Formats: sequence, C-alpha cells, structure tokens
Amino acid sequence: MESQHSERELHALTTPNEEGEQATKESKQGGWITFPFITGTLMGLTLVAGGWSSNLLVYLITEFNVKSITATKIYSIVLGCNFLFPVAGAVMADSFLGSFPVVAIFAFVSLLGMIMFTLTATIHSLRPQGCAVASYTCETPSNLQYGILFMTLLLASLGLGGTRFTIATMGAGQFDKPNDQGTFFNWYFFTLYFASAISLTAIVYIQDNVSWGLGFGICVIANTISLVLFVLGKRFYCQVKPNGSPFKSIARVMVAAIRKRKKLETFGRQDYYFGFTRVFIKMEDNLPTKSFRFLNLAALKTEGDKQLNGLYARSWKLCTVEEVEDLKTLIRIIPLWSTGIFLGISIGNFSSLVTLQALTMDRHLGPHFKIPAGTFLLFNFLATVISILIVDRFLLPTWRNLAHRTLTPLQRIGIGHIINIFGLMGAALIESRRLHVVQTHQLMGQPGLVVPMSALWLVVPLGIVGIGEGFHFPGSVGLYYQEFPNSLKSTSSAMVSLLLAIGLYLSPAITGLVEQITGWLPNNINDGRLDNVYWMLAVLGVVNFGYYLICAKMFKYQNVEDSNGPLGPAP
Repeated sequence: MESQHSERELHALTTPNEEGEQATKESKQGGWITFPFITGTLMGLTLVAGGWSSNLLVYLITEFNVKSITATKIYSIVLGCNFLFPVAGAVMADSFLGSFPVVAIFAFVSLLGMIMFTLTATIHSLRPQGCAVASYTCETPSNLQYGILFMTLLLASLGLGGTRFTIATMGAGQFDKPNDQGTFFNWYFFTLYFASAISLTAIVYIQDNVSWGLGFGICVIANTISLVLFVLGKRFYCQVKPNGSPFKSIARVMVAAIRKRKKLETFGRQDYYFGFTRVFIKMEDNLPTKSFRFLNLAALKTEGDKQLNGLYARSWKLCTVEEVEDLKTLIRIIPLWSTGIFLGISIGNFSSLVTLQALTMDRHLGPHFKIPAGTFLLFNFLATVISILIVDRFLLPTWRNLAHRTLTPLQRIGIGHIINIFGLMGAALIESRRLHVVQTHQLMGQPGLVVPMSALWLVVPLGIVGIGEGFHFPGSVGLYYQEFPNSLKSTSSAMVSLLLAIGLYLSPAITGLVEQITGWLPNNINDGRLDNVYWMLAVLGVVNFGYYLICAKMFKYQNVEDSNGPLGPAP
C-alpha cells in the first residue's frame, strides 16, 4: 500500500521545502560584509567574559571575604553555568528564536551583569569590609550582599551563555561555500583566543594592581560597543529561521515505543515506516537494527497510525526508522561520553585550587612586576592552543607517514586521559614541595604570608594538563561530530561543553566531601594537605581511564568501516 501513494507523499514533503529554499536564496544577504560586525562583537564579548570569569576566584576572596574553599565551590558552579548556558543558548537559537535575537538579548543581559560587577566593586556598602586574605576574623558578606553577588554572577553567566556558541553558528550561516565557512571558523577561534589572552593579562592586571572598578568598567565599555556594533549590522545579516528542536524527535521515539510496548512479536521490514528521505532505499536494505529492539516499535506501522486519507505520517505514535536509529546512536555513545565527566571534575578542581596556591606563593617576575594569581590560568590556555597546533601540524602528519594510518578520535581521547593523570601527579609533587617550604619557614597558622617559593613552578602542571586538553577535547569533538546522527550535527559540538558543565557542577560536591571527611582543605591551605587532594584526583583519573578503556572496547564506529581495537587507528 505504501508504494501506491509514495509519490504523492514525497511530493508533498519536498515541494514546500524547495519553494522555501528558493525564497530564502532570493532574500539572503550575508557574506563577508557581515564579518567585521560579527567578529568585532565576538572580540568585545569574549573580552568581557574573560574580564570577569578569569579573576573571579580572586575577587571573591579578596573583595568579598569569601573563605577560600567556599570561593572555589562558587567558582566551579559559575564555570559550570558558563559551559551549560551556551548549550541552552544554542538550542534556543536553533529551535525557537533564531540567532540574531538570542545574541542581541543576551549581549544586553551581559551588559547588565557587567554594570552590576562595576557597582559591587565601587560601592563599598555592596561588599564587606576588607581584611587580610585567609584571616579568621574577616567580616562575612551579608545576605543582601550575597544576593546582589549571585544576581550579578547569574546575569554575567547568562550573557556569556546566550552569545558564545550562537554567534559562531550565526557567523558561519552568513556563507554558502564550505571554504568560506572554514575561513570564518579560523578567524573565530583566533579572535576567541586573542581576546581571552588580553583578558587574562591586561584586564586581570588592572583589576589586581590598579582598580577592580576600572577593570570591570572597561568590560562595560567593551560590552556596550559590542552590542551597538552587532545591532548596526542587522540589515546585512542573513537570518535563518529556526527549524524546531531536534530533541523533539527523540522524545517522540520514546513515547511511540512505550505506546506500542505490548506488540513484542517479530515483524518484517515491510512492517516499519521508513518515510521518504534521500536514504530511503539504503535504509530499507539495512534497517532497523536488532540492538535496542524495543525502540523499533516506534517505527512499527499499525492501522491506528493511518490518517483519514489512508497515508502514514510521522506523529507521536509513529516515527521513521531513521529517527529510531538516531536515538540508538545516542544511546551507544553516552557511556563513552560519560568518561569525560571526570575530566570536567578534575579541571574544575585544579583550576580553582591552583589559583589558591598562586595566592600564597611568590608571584614576582623581577623586582617590580607581580603576576596576578588569575593570570596563571593563561599558561594552561597557551599549552592547550600550542598542543593543538603541534598535533595538527606535526604529530598527525608524522604519525600518518610512519604508520600509514591516522590517529582516531578514540586514540586522541585516550592520550588526553593519560596526560591529565600525569598533570595531576605533577601538581601533587609541587604542592608537596610547597608545603615542605611552609613547614621549614614555620608559616602554618599565619594567613596572608607569602611562601618563599616561586609560583612559576605551577606552570609545569598547568602546561601538562593543558596539553592533555589539547588531545582530549578536539578528539571528543571529532568523535561526536563523526558519529552523531545528521539531525544532531549542530548539537554534537556542544556535547563537550555539556560534559564540562556536569563535571564542574560535581566539582564542588567532591570538594565539599573532602572538606567534611578529611582535614585536607582548611581555609588556609598552608595548614592543609592539598597534595593529598591532587593524589586522590590522580587515582580517580586512573580508575576513570580503566572505565574509558571498557567503553572504548565496546564502542563500534558507525561511520568508519574498520578500527583496530579500542584505541586502534582506523584506516
């Protein structure tokens, strides 16, 4: 019966789309004329994001008298929001509002957040009286002061979240040719790195050595310029209408399968609904697969699925086999994806704890220059960027020439796990040395005193962890983009951000648990055993790597014909 009306249904499905595409092409603008508007907006907003987030831990401790361990928990939660909100912003733009309204609205929200930051830094009544770092007699923030602080952090995080990924998608959407899109992304990442470097150096230095109010004020100006510049380019932008959420089809598969859960007998391919897609014939020859067979019920045709005209159509009772297989692909990759959550936990703990270490160490570079504690994360950032360049330009071509095959995404992820473990071990050894200096000079119980040990030692573990990130995260993005179904390609790049968000949200829980059970994390880390925390994270990293090997062993590439073992290279 399906073959009798396939032509009618196929025509009904394709004709409106072709007309819509033609209309879109006729009215489309875009092109390189939009480049200065979008890149300038990205430059300013990235400068703003780095200007408040990179030095946030120091601001909480030195200006709001938040205890160091409590500050690390707040910092990790905020970082988690900074990685989670961009995922929500991208989904909102792709599914409901479109890119331009989302970027414009949340750039304004970001401006409100920066104005609030400036007010908290300049109006003394909005923060407690200052005192020595880690002192036990500091005045704690009042409920009102905490409320204003948290509202400020929420606005700033929302502003970052609604713009970071969305402006990249919007920028690429201005071009038709893949080469132009590739060129845009090269400039996008260059601008992102360049603006972040300025934030981690110049703005952080102004905040630490001149005035917090001036540092945040510069961010207000940059945010205002970015917003105005972005709006001025509106008439040049090609604005793509949202197509609806791809996650709706996932929900439909689950609902349809549950509705038909009692039909457990065996069916033939002719009993399933394939729809009319470009891969219609190929899908009929190979699908549905036998794994997760329960979900196949969602594509099973029944008399109740027919419409009044006698045709089958997608609904909350009937899905295509392609939609079912898309959900199966996600289920297969989730265990492998989950192995990266620990990376988010370790990175969240490490990035906050290493800043606490820097605050207690000698940060002088020569007799007159003192490196801000928040700037030390720049070394992690630089190591990641440099390692990505070396891997792409040297390691991968060399490996390909010697082994006649390339590194697979699974290999790169596995190498990243191993390097991360060595980075945590290096951090533990350096902290042991720092505590030895503390004991030698009898600095225990004396908050605010500088340990006579150069903070440049922290560059070593920061660099090692950064190199690990240079392997792990590009490998993860490559794997997800390669293996995710076509309907979720735009979401695949956000999976790493979601992974980091979950890990960073769990990071304060780990810190709180260690704080309650052990005495390793007192307010004054000179009296604690931060080295044991790093050793604990390294051991957990080894366990997590074992879990990764199991998941990699069970995983099978869907879009690569062959692979040699769990970490073996694909041809």
